[in-house]
Amino acid sequence: MSIQLSHKQTTFQKKKSEIIVVCDGLESPSNVGALFRICDAMGVKEIIFCNTAVNFNSRRLHKTSRNTHQNFLYSKSDSIGATIESLQQREYYLIGLEITANSKPLRTYHLGHDKVALFIGNEGDGISEAVLQQLSQNIHIEMFGENSSMNVIQATAIALFALTKL
Repeated sequence: MSIQLSHKQTTFQKKKSEIIVVCDGLESPSNVGALFRICDAMGVKEIIFCNTAVNFNSRRLHKTSRNTHQNFLYSKSDSIGATIESLQQREYYLIGLEITANSKPLRTYHLGHDKVALFIGNEGDGISEAVLQQLSQNIHIEMFGENSSMNVIQATAIALFALTKL
């Protein structure tokens, strides 16, 4: 019979990947809190929040993050253009998680770069067109139902899991 282990009884790998998540206009405190939690679980190096007015002291954000926001490296940027330029200078490969005319299915994507910046978009509008034009590649998650979109954090979790396995 299996018995669930407590957090103290569980040992996890402490791998820190060279993945940075860049948020273009993420607004929901619940989504931001969940993003901290999933990025921590997947060993993401940093989260950069651009074009957002999220209250980082929100009770909902804190509750959803389960305190991962307290020990996770993140920053806010007023200029996504400057953020892109900085990431390019630091030799990050810029990938957008967005369905576009030229995006590749995540399952067929082959990661050939050590340092990746994964861009995610606003809950309603996705990644802005201006940002999409500056990215090296766009990937999407194939879906088989009627809806053509899913929650941005659910999609990010799927993408991060796949990218950490490539």
